[in-house]
Formats: sequence, structure tokens, C-alpha cells
Amino acid sequence: MRPIRIALGQMNATVGDLNGNAERILALVQQARERQADLVAFPELALTGYPPEDLLFKRQFLLDARTQLERIAEAAHGITIIVGVPEFMDGEPFHLGAALYPDQMEGRVYNGAAVLHGGSVATVYRKILLPNHGVFDEERYFARGNECPVFEINGVQTGVNVCEDIWYDTGPTTVQRLAGAEVVVTINGSPYHQGRYAQRSAMLSRRAAEHGCFIAYVNLIGGQDELVFDGQSLVFDPRGELIARAPQFEESLLLVDVDADEVGAPDPEGPLARPGLETIGEPRRYFLSAASASRGEALSASIAEELHPLTEVYQALVTGTRDYVLKSGFRGAVIGLSGGIDSALTTAIAADALGPERVTTFFMPSQYTSGQSWDDSKALTDNLGVRLVSLPIRPIFDEFLETLAGEFAGKEPDTTEENLQARIRGNLLMAASNKFGWIVLTTGNKSEMATGYATLYGDMAGGFAVIKDVPKTLVQQLARHRNVMAGREVVPESIIVRPPTAELRPDQKDEDSLPPYDVLDPILQAYVEDDRSFDEMLAAGMPRDAVELTVRLVDRSEYKRRQAPPGVKITRRNFGRDRRLPIVNRYRPS
Repeated sequence: MRPIRIALGQMNATVGDLNGNAERILALVQQARERQADLVAFPELALTGYPPEDLLFKRQFLLDARTQLERIAEAAHGITIIVGVPEFMDGEPFHLGAALYPDQMEGRVYNGAAVLHGGSVATVYRKILLPNHGVFDEERYFARGNECPVFEINGVQTGVNVCEDIWYDTGPTTVQRLAGAEVVVTINGSPYHQGRYAQRSAMLSRRAAEHGCFIAYVNLIGGQDELVFDGQSLVFDPRGELIARAPQFEESLLLVDVDADEVGAPDPEGPLARPGLETIGEPRRYFLSAASASRGEALSASIAEELHPLTEVYQALVTGTRDYVLKSGFRGAVIGLSGGIDSALTTAIAADALGPERVTTFFMPSQYTSGQSWDDSKALTDNLGVRLVSLPIRPIFDEFLETLAGEFAGKEPDTTEENLQARIRGNLLMAASNKFGWIVLTTGNKSEMATGYATLYGDMAGGFAVIKDVPKTLVQQLARHRNVMAGREVVPESIIVRPPTAELRPDQKDEDSLPPYDVLDPILQAYVEDDRSFDEMLAAGMPRDAVELTVRLVDRSEYKRRQAPPGVKITRRNFGRDRRLPIVNRYRPS
């Protein structure tokens, strides 16, 4: 046997908190050492937090990160540490992005996996395949590496690479395997969206089986702005079988023993000898440590249970909300509670994320607000244990109308008066935010954000949009599932089954202005997430009138979405980093 004990440090890093991230890494290193690990790996850019964005153009930030890396390296005695860092090389020619910032940079930056051993930095693997799609902008920040190192650690040949490098059928993993790698450790900052785990695990299983080696994959957890990372670090054996999995949305040190004798020699003439390998990077071998004495009985591998798909989405929303609020330094949150399902789900998520004692809700009735809305709001807040404050807005609304009466003379009431109510409520919420240091959590869902069915400086006013990427039909599923998770009624059934209404005029229903949500949401997915054409949507059986209305509403509402607060990304394509359309745009699909 040629065993190696691998520890995967699945951690929640905070962007910019170099000292705090280093402290967390060192604490996990100590735990790994106590468990006799030969190697402990941490996620992509774990030292800086991910993604650090234009902090990478600040020279001092990069130098401070280097100082913290050297501090971590001092702990690399009797254990090899792999940690994600930006590697700053003074004096090298600028890469494309850094050339715009010569006064700050004066060098080149790589997305690195630092390999620490013997109390120092042995070398830094430089990420080769830089994603520049979806939420990723790595070509803006990083230069591409050109070396595929293999390290002998405890007598086992070990390749190291970073995130995107593992996703390609022919990539750094292939070069490293052909150079003798028996284990490949890949460090990742892979954001969550629905269905992402299935994609990751299938890819890693295939990669391990094709290459005939062990694959150890470590991922971040936690929220960063609109992104949320779910962890689920994984280890696959040379047959492509899963042998270890960390939990989702929890910090974890996943340990696994693997036996390199299960890995055969690579065949340089076999199926891995693919065209284009020479353009990826040069293999290079490093010796770090010879095989040590056996430590006795092998560890039993841990495979964490998979979450129910709705539980997974709910936990992503909780994680993203908690980290945005707490990492930003807010004391708590305030929510405008209407008695509707969107504000109910937002309140439940906030209570689970922050604790009910840190959540306050404002119920702000007008003359159009029904008694049921109050009853349902009271029942919800009682069930959650959050504070409910009633602030009637009718007197303020009447004052607004009186003030504007002269200017509006001869004009019939319309959405202007409806929006006034939303903006009054937004003002009250922002006043509480200023006074008490609370963040305002807005309650609009993805269907509303897509179609512009929300009021600028009204219900869109706030600091974080919890369910901004959650379609209305999924909001309904999540509200009901929250009750299933609790084993009792938390969100009152009367809220879940009630026809959606903004209650801004008598007998108002959302369907007065929008197609039914079970019709609307599939159109939105086709148009916004899948970029389907008008004809393709009609061919799929979507009603022409609903498609025409939806496309028109989506296209004309871009200016509103640009002014909306960030919110947790849970779909494949969100409004924000994923989808970037011009505000002034006369193209209309036909």
C-alpha cells in the first residue's frame, strides 16, 4: 500500500479579510495535522475570498496577501498545505487587465494554488484555463499559467490545479496524469445554482474514470454579494466512484485515505494522448516528501447526505442572506410585511439566517389593505417569533395627494397613486434602516424583477433582494416546503393559496397586469435564461399573447433592474453578473 491522507478544508472566506481568512486556514491546518493528514487543501482564492474583483488591481492588497501566505507557510511542517491565492509577480509584463492600472500594479497576477511545505512556499501552480463567461471575469484580472506541476507527497505523485482547469476533457489534469499523477487535487470557487451538484459530480466522476486516478475536489461555502457557494467537496476513485462528500452550506474538514497502489501507470500512447496537450502547459515534477510509516487503520470515508432540491435552494437563500447582512456589518434586518407570499418567504428566510431576534417587520396598511393581510402577517410573525410593527400609511398618503392635488387636477388616478403608496412604505423602511443600523430586505421575486412589476424607490428600495432570483412559482413551492422542513405550519396556508395582489387599488390582482404565473414563469425561463427566440417559444406551445406581453415587459424594464439591490443567485442565469444587456436598446425580437 502507498496511502496518502487528504484533508479538504471547506471554508467560508470573506473577501478582503486577509487576516481573518488566514486565521481560519491555520485553525483547519491544525485540525488536519491532529488527524495526521499528509496534505490539506483549501479552496480557490481562499486567502483573499472569492471573487475579489478589482481589489486585484490594488498593489498593497496583493502584497498584504503575500504576507499572510508566508505566515501560513510557517505552519507547513509535517504537512503539505495547498491554498488558493493571487500570485503577484513584480516586474513581469502586464496582462491585459493590469495594463489599465500601472500605477497600482507594476506587475502581473495569477490565480494561484500555493503549495506550502517545510515552512515555506515550495511553488505556486498558476491557473491555466481562465473562465470568462457567466459570473466569471478572470481574463480581466489574471494572466494564464503555463506549467502543470506534479508533487511527490508522502511518496504519492500528486497533481494540483484550480477550478476551471478540471472541467475540460483535455486540460491540465490530462498533462499531470500523463506525467505520473496518481491523485489530482483541484481547488475551487464554484458558485451554486439549481442542478449544479449533478453537473459537478458527473464531470468529476467521468474525469476520474477517464484518467484512472483519484480526484479530490474542495469548494468554498458561504455568500459573497449575489453569489453563494455550497461546498459539497468530493473525492472520486480511479473507477469514477464517489468515496467521500462534505455537506452543503457547512464548513467542514473532509478527510479521506486513498491508496495510490490502486492507480496504474499512465499510458502515453492511450486515450489520454490527445491533440493539443502541448499547448496546455509543461509538466514539471517536485519532490516534497517520501512515503512515511503506516499510521494504522484507514479512516472510514464520510459521504454526507444530499439535500432535497427545495431544501437546497432554501439553504442557499439563507446562506446568501446571512453572509451578506453579517459580513456587511448590519445589526439586523427590517422587512415590509404585506400579508403576501413574497414578503412571508423573505421574512422566514431572514429569521432563519439571522435569528428572529434580529428581524423586524413593518406592516404598513393603506385603505386598500384587507383585514386578512393583517391576520396572516400576525400569524406568520407569531410562528417565527419576529417583531411586527403596524405603521398605517393612509394619513401620509392623503397628505401626498393633497400636496399634489393642484398639479394633478383633471388627471384620473392611475399607477401614479399606486406607486406613491409603495414609495411611502420604502421611506418608512429606510428611516428605520438609518436609525437602527438595519438593512432593508426587499421582497420582489424574479418574475416581478423580469417584468418590471415593482416600484422604483418603493418596494425595490433596500439593501438586499433576498428572492430576486426566485420565480413566483418557486416562491410558492419554497413557502410550502418551509412548513415541511419545520414539521408544522410556519407560513400560513392562507398566505400560500391566496391569489397574489399588490393591494394598491380596490380588488387588485397580479393577473390584471401579468399572465398567470404558471404561464409567465416558463416564458421567462425560455427568454431570460435560455435566450429562446420568439418563434421557438411559440413552437414550444407558449401562448402568443402571453409571449408578446412578457417579452415587451422584460425588454423595457432593464433600467429598473439596474437600480435594484443585489440578491442571491439560485438559477443558472440571474439578473446581475450573468445577464448584462444595455439599458438603451432598441432591438426587439419579432
